[in-house]
Amino acid sequence: MKRRVLPGLALSLGITLFYVALIVVLPLGALAFKAASLGPEDYWRIVSSPRAVASYCVTALAALAATAFNLVFGMALAWVLVRYRFPGRRLVDALVDLPFALPTAVAGIALTALFAENGWFGSILARIGIEVAYTPLGIMIAMSFTSLPFIVRTVQPVLEDLDPALEEAAQTLGGSDAAIFTRVILPLLGPALLAGVSLSFARSLGEFGAIIFIAGNQPYETEITALLAFIRLEEYDYQAAAAIASVLLLTAFAMLAATNLLQARALRYMSGARA
Repeated sequence: MKRRVLPGLALSLGITLFYVALIVVLPLGALAFKAASLGPEDYWRIVSSPRAVASYCVTALAALAATAFNLVFGMALAWVLVRYRFPGRRLVDALVDLPFALPTAVAGIALTALFAENGWFGSILARIGIEVAYTPLGIMIAMSFTSLPFIVRTVQPVLEDLDPALEEAAQTLGGSDAAIFTRVILPLLGPALLAGVSLSFARSLGEFGAIIFIAGNQPYETEITALLAFIRLEEYDYQAAAAIASVLLLTAFAMLAATNLLQARALRYMSGARA
């Protein structure tokens, strides 16, 4: 009988389910239970208040802009790290994971210091009339910083595993570099890009520490939804905080579900094409 390193299915599955229930399901269930303790009218009154709606708009628009930026820049960064060898490549590759290790509050303070009107970057931008700190643009930059690794790390391994013969075959058929990228490489990267984009957007929606220092936190202008939920907690209005947080939770779940559906369709299409 072959010896297994891990224990049997029953024990492994039991430990896994217990861990998931304790770390993931229990907090989410407590949030849903607290929000559900409100009546439908009270719940709708809280989540549809003008201040809450304004925070949704600020958060969603900034998250969309940050994700779009990361899609382009993260794809380019992953491409450079995989396809080219240059001095300092390992250092750049390690710096990609810096937002994972750096406390988000530290990132927020650093970004504020850099992009304030008297900061290194902010002073230069101020000369041409661009304000970053305490504006929606600052929120977008903070979101971009914290969510960039999700796209790079999901695209990078797929790029490394791509068969060079596919590109060589396209070149022998007379395909240009642009045609090879759009018709050969990009479709193969589709599922990974979808996963990276969805994770980046979900992280941006829930980001808090890196934003509150650079946003200015002005209601109706630069106040994000996570901060509004935190304010309700400080006011000991736990039901309102849970209701506002549930909007972010439902949005993230809906987006991840849609992304998984699109990924499954893309994988089936690729499997059919190869067959």
